[in-house]
Amino acid sequence: MAVTDKQRRYLKGLAHTLKPVVMIGNSGLTDSVLAEIDNALEHHELIKVRVSGQERADRKAILDKIAEESGADLVQVIGHIGGFYRPSKKALIQLPR
Repeated sequence: MAVTDKQRRYLKGLAHTLKPVVMIGNSGLTDSVLAEIDNALEHHELIKVRVSGQERADRKAILDKIAEESGADLVQVIGHIGGFYRPSKKALIQLPR
């Protein structure tokens, strides 16, 4: 599901106060990290992920791969932190139209 620009702005506002729930270190993106991200998205719908110890292009590639593998939308990238949104079965966040 692709979010519109208006919805993306709304989600950025909600994500602003969140703390990263998943940290990716020097080991990179592993299956267990992807499973943890999937679990966090199922429970929270909107999460932040911190990618440490990588170059800018590598961070962007990791964040894009997370979005692709988890089926989530990358709604925000600020430095080492990316914000992801994926609706769960019971909607916790009501998006504007």
